[in-house]
Amino acid sequence: MMFKQITIIGFGLIGSSLARAIQKHGLAEKIICGDVSQEVCNTVLSLKLANAALTDLAVSVKGSDLVILSVPVGKMGEVMEKIAPNLKEGAIVSDVGSVKKEVINQTQKHVPEGVHFIAGHPIAGTEFSGPEAGFAELFEDRWCILTPQDHTELKAVEKMTKFWEACGSNIEIMGPGHHDLVLGITSHLPHLIAYTIVGTANDLEDDIKSEVIKFSASGFRDFTRIAASDPTMWRDVFLNNKEAVLEILQRFSEDLTALQRAIRKQDGDYLYKSFAETRDIRSAIVDAGQADPEDMKLIKKTD
Repeated sequence: MMFKQITIIGFGLIGSSLARAIQKHGLAEKIICGDVSQEVCNTVLSLKLANAALTDLAVSVKGSDLVILSVPVGKMGEVMEKIAPNLKEGAIVSDVGSVKKEVINQTQKHVPEGVHFIAGHPIAGTEFSGPEAGFAELFEDRWCILTPQDHTELKAVEKMTKFWEACGSNIEIMGPGHHDLVLGITSHLPHLIAYTIVGTANDLEDDIKSEVIKFSASGFRDFTRIAASDPTMWRDVFLNNKEAVLEILQRFSEDLTALQRAIRKQDGDYLYKSFAETRDIRSAIVDAGQADPEDMKLIKKTD
C-alpha cells in the first residue's frame, strides 16, 4: 500500500478513473470520495469506487495521506480553502487540472504549513464525463506532468512520481509556465478550434446542417468528438490559461492568414510545402507512441 487513505475530490472521468486505477494496483487501503453532488456520491457507492462518499468536502479529507483535486480549475482555490483546516500534517495535495500557473496561484495561499502541494496534470481523457465513464487503464502509457515549486520537498515529489507510475503513466517534471504554453498548443488550441468549427456548422441553414451531419467525414467527426468535452471544464481552462492561449491563438491566426493568401493566389507550392511539413509532426507523434490506440492498430496493419 502506497497510501493508507486517499481522498479524491470530484468524481468525473478523471477522478473515477483514478479510483479504479488505485483499486486495480492496490495503492491505498481506503478511498474516500468527496463530491458536492449527492447523486454522484450515490453512484460512486453503487459502483463500489470508494469506501465512503461525502458531500462535505472538508470532512472528506480528514485522515487522508493524499488528496487529489479533480474539479474544474476555476474551483481549485475555493476547494483548497475549504479543506485546508482538516488536512493532515505531512499530507500531499495534488490536482489533475490542465492549467498549472493559475491553479498554483489559487491554491498555494491556502496550503497549511506541513502540507505538500504538488500540481499535476495527467494528459489523458475522453469526451465522456461522470463516474460511470472512468476506467482504470486511462493513464497507462500516457504522460503525467508534475510542476512542483522550488520549496517542495523532494520526498513528496518522489512519492507522487511513484504514484502516477504505478497508475501506468510516464512522468515529466517542468515549470508551470512552460506547461501552460506547451498545453496551449497541444490541447487548448485544438479544443478551441473544434468548438469553433462545430459552432460554425451549427449556425448553418437547417437543410445544409442536416447534410453536414449526414455526410460527416472523419475530420469533422473528430472535431465533434473533441467539442463534446465537458463545457464547464474547458470554459475554466481558457479563462485560467488566458495568456498562453492568446499567444498561441495569435500565431495560429497568422498561419491561417498565410494559408488564405496562398489559396487566393493559387500558390500550390506554398500549400504543398505547408502540408508536407505538417505530416512530419504526425509521424513524430506516431513514433513517440502518442497516437490514439485505434489509430496505432490501423498503422500497424498498413506497415
